[in-house]
Amino acid sequence: MTSINTITLEVADTAAAERFYTAAFGLGSRLRLRAAQEQTTGFRGFTLSLIVSQPADVELLFQSAVDAGATVLKPVAKNMWGCGGVVQAPDGTIWKIATPAKKDTRPASREVQNIVLLLGASDVAASRKFYTDHGFAVAKSFARMYVEFAAGEGPIKLGLYRRRALAKDAGVPPEGSGAHRIAIGGDGGSFTDPDGFAWEATTSAALS
Repeated sequence: MTSINTITLEVADTAAAERFYTAAFGLGSRLRLRAAQEQTTGFRGFTLSLIVSQPADVELLFQSAVDAGATVLKPVAKNMWGCGGVVQAPDGTIWKIATPAKKDTRPASREVQNIVLLLGASDVAASRKFYTDHGFAVAKSFARMYVEFAAGEGPIKLGLYRRRALAKDAGVPPEGSGAHRIAIGGDGGSFTDPDGFAWEATTSAALS
């Protein structure tokens, strides 16, 4: 089964981005940074989610991100799925911090249970077929709106969401152009998906 080992964000200022992510989330080797070579405007077509165990953890990481310089797109709030909020990092990447839990059961922690990469797809059904052809196994699927793939042995889960719906969920306009500013490292080889997201060949050893 194909899996994701690393995410590389392409940023204008790698030193500043390193300071932000260390202070805000502390994701270690799962997140990499490199200098951006191309321009982009508006929505980049993807979001990254940090899934934690309880609302207090959401509040803690959300506030850490804001204190480090993130912009609030959606404040933390309870919803029918649990609790969550959305911020935009200074480099432009959109992060959702969420939990399916309704109540706290222990003191707040910065521990992240899962990272989820959601790609905005112009045609979810076509992109689903593309990814299953590249070795991804479907875990959940909701018509032509949303697909969640099994994580395999990687630390990062992959999902597809209709692009306009993903932008709405993030709290931003759907329009955007230029580079996605993200490279996905996986064990399925190097390729580019139907929406222009670039994959680079890596192995689980990339985390060491």
